[in-house]
Amino acid sequence: MATEHAQQAEHALTPSSYIQHHLSFNAQSVGDGSFWTLHVDTLAMSVVLGLLVMGLVWWIARGATVAVPTKRQAFVELVFGFVDEQVKNIFHGDRHSFIAPTALTVFLWVFAMNAMDFLPVDIFAKFMHAIGFDTWRAVPTSDINTTFALALAVWILMIFFSIKVKGLGGWVHELFCAPFGSAKLFKPKTFLGFVGLIVSPLLFVANFAFNIIEYVSKPLSHSLRLFGNMYAGEVIFLLIGLWAATGLTGTIFGAILGASWSIFHILIVALQAFIFMMLTVVYLAMAHESH
Repeated sequence: MATEHAQQAEHALTPSSYIQHHLSFNAQSVGDGSFWTLHVDTLAMSVVLGLLVMGLVWWIARGATVAVPTKRQAFVELVFGFVDEQVKNIFHGDRHSFIAPTALTVFLWVFAMNAMDFLPVDIFAKFMHAIGFDTWRAVPTSDINTTFALALAVWILMIFFSIKVKGLGGWVHELFCAPFGSAKLFKPKTFLGFVGLIVSPLLFVANFAFNIIEYVSKPLSHSLRLFGNMYAGEVIFLLIGLWAATGLTGTIFGAILGASWSIFHILIVALQAFIFMMLTVVYLAMAHESH
């Protein structure tokens, strides 16, 4: 009996182990595990939510009618119009060919992944444990791998459109000649022109350094903003859950705080999806502009 109680005490979750357990990924090593590790839960949840959201939109759009729209169709049209209006205010080219659909996809997908934070962590963990998964993170955007992968995809698109619109030579010229300009701005027949020809290589170095910093900072800020907010929200839900487990008083206050934080978190979930979408549109719009 004493041994059984000792084993139960050994396996009892402490506050730190409780949080650590819920913040652990279902990680599977690839090969010898020296470099590649897949977060299976992040990958699976991202793919399933993407297919679910896009499939739902496709199903509603497929049944759309020009007559009196259904409530589902009216809601989707409202979302479509909202995203298209935001894109129109920033991007002044042909937005319907790629930019607007990309913005809509990013907004809905990130919103769906953020919304997984509303699932009751303990109930969801027990369900996943029942089907054979001891650890499973339900919020893909609380994983830095997800947010950085999304930001990196936008970054690659930004470089692609910069080269497509300006040409490879124009893009390279912009790297070395913006924002300070190049030797072409100076007239060599004047004294200041000769000074400009001497100083211009130094301006090339400064231009390139500024542009590299800008290119590196964009995916970092784009990804870390979303990750930080969603990770913090997940931790706060876990802390409220710990408080609710301290007794009757903790349960009452935990329920009140949990409901209040859930209402506030609705704004965070939607706002972070909106900000991520807007930054995507801004970066792609900047790629179409010339300095």
